[in-house]
Amino acid sequence: MKVDAGLNASLAKVPDAIRALEARGYDAAITTETSHDPFLPLLLAAEHSERIGLMTSIAVAFARNPATTAMAAHDLNAYSQGRFILGLGSQIKPHITKRFSMPWSKPAARMREFILALRAIWDAWYRQRPLDFRGEFYTHTLMTPMFTPTDTAHGAPRVVLAAVGPLMTETAGEVADGVIAHGFTTRRYMEETTIPALERGLAKAGRERGDFELCYPGFVVTGADEESFAHSRTAVCKQIAFYGSTPAYRPVLETHGWGELQGELNAMSKRGLWDEMGTRITDEMLAEFAIVGEPREIAPRMLERYGSLVDRLALSLPFLPEEEQAQVVASLKSA
Repeated sequence: MKVDAGLNASLAKVPDAIRALEARGYDAAITTETSHDPFLPLLLAAEHSERIGLMTSIAVAFARNPATTAMAAHDLNAYSQGRFILGLGSQIKPHITKRFSMPWSKPAARMREFILALRAIWDAWYRQRPLDFRGEFYTHTLMTPMFTPTDTAHGAPRVVLAAVGPLMTETAGEVADGVIAHGFTTRRYMEETTIPALERGLAKAGRERGDFELCYPGFVVTGADEESFAHSRTAVCKQIAFYGSTPAYRPVLETHGWGELQGELNAMSKRGLWDEMGTRITDEMLAEFAIVGEPREIAPRMLERYGSLVDRLALSLPFLPEEEQAQVVASLKSA
């Protein structure tokens, strides 16, 4: 089992943060595109580390185009000597159209084409193939020597795709190197929806499951004492409620018969009741979405629930001391 951790430090603190994650034994450091750029921290991380992988989880694909994304991913992979993994996600329509002022349509089909365009551009750089990509959403037909990187020894980075619904998951299986299951995913939803969709995508491309990584950023509720445990529980409940308010994630709740909660949470979010939303997550719901327990229980419970399904885990353990974090990571990696 591979284990990853978030790299959430400000740019000035990235050097110390990445050295700490590497020392604790994590396999990759991941960045998100929330209040900061997802690529810039990884450049500093590459400079101040030796072996740890570097992954965006995620960079918003539809806020960019394949050419700009291909270049950023290439530069990070070349500079880190092949340690970079490009994690992409679609985001949702309001963010793409209102926050980024970019077009939105057919997200699964557009993402499939985005990744195929990336690969066509990289083929032009690494395999000297003529660039002639013509699709419904993207067209790339010009690549001259001046715009072609020469530091190509490490080849193209791996591409993993974030997915919740079956169409995007199937797309990941067909054209990506891995899928990032959403944290707002239960084992039951993974077994009934995610895995079958992934298998359909792999079958389309004639690929084997062993050539593909399923990544899962699981929720964990734990703490070094009662106070930190309570803070951890509150934080995770708020996060689950936030995701639960999104209409696109309603099918996960419906899998467990909790579909009506999505509408309630959505209405509360529009009223700005962010703290109150977390109180709507019951103990039963929390137990389905998160691994809950004392520090020594986290690794065995995580492996019992997801060990047979996923290849790598991304964990957030902010309420544990560094030594206990390292023990959890070591237990998971030894499985």
